[in-house]
Amino acid sequence: MKIELEYGKGTMTATLPDNTDVFIPGVTLADPPFIPEDKVEAQTLRSLRNPIGMEPLSHLAKPGHKVVIIFPDRVKGGEQATSHRKVSIKLILEELYTAGVAKKDILLLCSNGLHRKNTDKEILGILGSNLYSQFAPSHQIMNHDSEDYEHLVDLGVTEVGDPVLMNKYVYDADLAILIGHVQGNPYGGYSGGYKHSATGITHWKSIATHHVPSVMHRDDFTPVSGHSLMRTKFNQISMHMEDCMGKKFFCCDAVLDTKSRQIAVYSGYAKEMMELSWIEADKRTYVPFAEKKYDVIVFGMPQFFHYGEGMGTNPVMMMQALSAQVIRHKRIMSDKCVIICSSLCNGYFHDELWPYTRKMYEMFQKDEMNILPDMNRYGEYFATNEEYIRQYRYCNAFHPFHGFSMISCGHIAEMNTSAIYIVGAQEPGIARGMGLKTRATFEEALEDAKKKFVGDNPNILALPLAFKTAAVHLCMKDDPIPSTFH
Repeated sequence: MKIELEYGKGTMTATLPDNTDVFIPGVTLADPPFIPEDKVEAQTLRSLRNPIGMEPLSHLAKPGHKVVIIFPDRVKGGEQATSHRKVSIKLILEELYTAGVAKKDILLLCSNGLHRKNTDKEILGILGSNLYSQFAPSHQIMNHDSEDYEHLVDLGVTEVGDPVLMNKYVYDADLAILIGHVQGNPYGGYSGGYKHSATGITHWKSIATHHVPSVMHRDDFTPVSGHSLMRTKFNQISMHMEDCMGKKFFCCDAVLDTKSRQIAVYSGYAKEMMELSWIEADKRTYVPFAEKKYDVIVFGMPQFFHYGEGMGTNPVMMMQALSAQVIRHKRIMSDKCVIICSSLCNGYFHDELWPYTRKMYEMFQKDEMNILPDMNRYGEYFATNEEYIRQYRYCNAFHPFHGFSMISCGHIAEMNTSAIYIVGAQEPGIARGMGLKTRATFEEALEDAKKKFVGDNPNILALPLAFKTAAVHLCMKDDPIPSTFH
């Protein structure tokens, strides 16, 4: 069969055996029904007025209260007119105004964490022109700045000794509202809930307690689940915030489908609400698809996806993306599994977005750097580099420690595969410098893999749109009911 797989800004044709299986999220198996557009507001409002484990906003909010509404950055959630952010924030504002909260006392905070600060244009896309025009002129929309120490609070350490620094606007607020999305995530199972607060409004020292090899290279991290040490740390950090603030986060999370449409909406206390939302999200996310283990997994890597332009060519980010597929799909991979992936791999690092990854790559080629975790000892050196910090704060670059969370993830692909082939690399030495094999075409890579790793008749799975859709976590058909993974 011939199949088109992502490559740069277009596609590359792969000719694969006719017995190759193909999976496309939302197409191969339909998602659960989404809430019709004309009913999204009503169901969101019903959730807000009937929260789980805490009182509704009409009881929590009082005249004179300071309120911070915390929403995710552009990486997640969709920008359609009925997106969860646009609908939920509009309804939350109405509830707050009815309770007597003044508009001047409300701040909209983008929880970008160590991601790059979103531009005004991106914030406009996320919130829509109505919300943006109401709050932007009065400077009531801002990005979290994890290096703005005048607006961070040091909360000491969790019960296990993990440092917690958080956004001071959130800490000082009378009411902190988290707008989240329950979508499958290789980092701890799902976005939203306590993951949102633990990563989106904290500091690199907090994130360095869980986005590191000692946590990410454990057996409980791959394949993805909701009971990993990382997930436990998310909960501990966020509950420590709540203890120190003397209040609970009010969460409003939507379970989303492949096209970022709401399947369900859950509001309330994250500790009680999260796992209920996961049960609903499991119906889409953990997919009992495979009848056999796969020896070869084939997909394409576009140049632009998820974190931004150049992610599919920047070698550090490429490794994270490769590993994310392994974390999601390890349950259906054979012990000898090989990945074959197209990537332009043309030397474009996008130095403005990731100003430090070229240096990381160069260092990885020297000084007894044999595997990616060998780089980890430089994490604090990069994280405290003043120029990289200035670029994060003022130039919409990713925080330098973000690169170390990426290489921690990036090693997982090597840990769990026999080989990884990059096809179509314009500068193949860059791929080889990351420990990857290179071939000109999918066909050449498959023939080499047959000779060296998987034999003449491998089970092959193709994953078109692997990075262009909201991904799932593939499972064996005889796996337990997905909710038991938690």
